[in-house]
Amino acid sequence: MRFLRTLSIFTGRESGVTFIETVVALAILGVIAVTFLNGLTTASKATFIADERATAESLARSQMEWVKNTSYSYNATEYSPAPIPSGGDYVNYAAIIAAEPLHNPDDGIQKITVTVKRSDKGVIKLEGYKADR
Repeated sequence: MRFLRTLSIFTGRESGVTFIETVVALAILGVIAVTFLNGLTTASKATFIADERATAESLARSQMEWVKNTSYSYNATEYSPAPIPSGGDYVNYAAIIAAEPLHNPDDGIQKITVTVKRSDKGVIKLEGYKADR
């Protein structure tokens, strides 16, 4: 008798969660998790790019000020960059400073182009002018 009562528990219809409902719920949870992780990845990449550009812009502006404060050199095609600070923020950054006279012959005005690279990849280019005063 006890055996029949135990058997009726497994064969009777009981309300509960079926296997298909569980699989559907897990699939929905998986889609939500993947979407959330993609959002985190995109935000992380955007933060890295913004930080890289801000650092490069700061470096480019300081290099431009360095060139403007040096003495004017007629017929110069480039200026030597200022020393780049060593430390965590400026690792793998390099600056290239090009100069070209605005008129030919050079009448005391040059167009200065500062290109900042990180790991040999151009990040930002800043242009300005230098006058012989």
